[in-house]
Amino acid sequence: MPIRNRQVDFLKFRKLHPEFSYLSFHREIEKDTLYIRYHFSDGKIDFYPEYHIPLSCDNMNIDSRLLDNLLFHIGLCELISYWKSSCAPLVKIYPYRLSKEAEQWWKKLFYNGLGEFRYLNGIEHTEEDFVRFEYLSDRSFSAIESAENSGILIPVGGGKDSAVTLELLKQSTEKITPFTLNGIPASFRTIEAAGFDLTQSISVKRKLDPALLKLNDQGYLNGHTPFSALLAFVSLTTAVLHQKKFIALSNESSANESTVPNTNINHQYSKSFEFEEDFRAYYKRYITFSVDYFSFLRPLTESGIACIFSSLEQHHRTFRSCNCGSKQDIWCGRCPKCLFVWIILSPYLSEEYLTDIFGKNLGNDMVLLEDFKKLSGLSTEKPFECVGTIDEVRQSVVEAYKKGRQNNRLYQYFMENHSGANSQGFGFHHILSNRHFVPEQFLVILKNILS
Repeated sequence: MPIRNRQVDFLKFRKLHPEFSYLSFHREIEKDTLYIRYHFSDGKIDFYPEYHIPLSCDNMNIDSRLLDNLLFHIGLCELISYWKSSCAPLVKIYPYRLSKEAEQWWKKLFYNGLGEFRYLNGIEHTEEDFVRFEYLSDRSFSAIESAENSGILIPVGGGKDSAVTLELLKQSTEKITPFTLNGIPASFRTIEAAGFDLTQSISVKRKLDPALLKLNDQGYLNGHTPFSALLAFVSLTTAVLHQKKFIALSNESSANESTVPNTNINHQYSKSFEFEEDFRAYYKRYITFSVDYFSFLRPLTESGIACIFSSLEQHHRTFRSCNCGSKQDIWCGRCPKCLFVWIILSPYLSEEYLTDIFGKNLGNDMVLLEDFKKLSGLSTEKPFECVGTIDEVRQSVVEAYKKGRQNNRLYQYFMENHSGANSQGFGFHHILSNRHFVPEQFLVILKNILS
């Protein structure tokens, strides 16, 4: 992905829009839905994003202080998508006041969560001065105990990872509730393929303000935002409203690797263990300590997940991980994400079977050579996609090559151009990382499946 030098534009927009305001949020309940409307402003344009969260008769009596706290935090994370258009140096917050420690937490999220955005736009700025906060309220917040809760809320994106989480956690004694945020068709197919009725799931709707898209068309700053951080706050709110004790994400240890080597620029920052650790500390101090948020697949690598997924035949025709083809509900077959999923599954599934799933043989498509170089470390940076580590890709290629993929041109290219290819080991997917927050009652399931 080419780097654009927009430092001059960055400084220009900061001067044109010296402040950005988080003015308010409004909530109301109609029948069985909680409607939330936010109000942001860049001084010239007002933005009104919305959320619709389903409710049930069991969750109408939540403490109003806790509910407002939760909804405020969704808004503060949502704000990043709008603020980044001009990167106003000052954010004015009207509903609440952040403590000094909370303020530093948010500064870190703005800076690292927009790391890819800064990198690809050629923006150079320090973390401390990237954004400042000013408060128009003395209203503060602290953690509140929520209602007695039980069960697991599992966010489902429609890819292989959430399918593995759903299937494995069915072995636990806790009741499972699948959850989607603007779910795509593959999300709902995954839920059904795992044996759940869609009426057993919770589907939250997020509506962007169209004014944001107009700014993009006008040449304002644009780029990747920390969506998984937003998902964290929305899933926390949903868990509290539906009295769930656990939130089980499907982020793996591979998400910790930087996209640009030797930097902290990581497309998956808000999927990383660092963010997970920060988020857990934050919400338990400032929102509620009654919910346990963790990534169930954190002990595993992408390859370990692929190994497990390869046995889940009921999901092989229904899952999708391609961002380019998400609107058409297809594998585009032209992007680095499609190629990565092909590679990571190739040691476990036959070439013919994968070709049937993806519609063509990606391992033999030299149009994908540049993406392949980035995935396998033969280029200076990884693709800006949610993909595994360079070592995993290399070892998957080698293992698949050993199993008969000698005719795949991309695999041949790697074997010919990487000096250590023939000595690469495999089997690392059996190693469980110790950097995780998986409760022991669920960790035993992973240990059993890998043993």
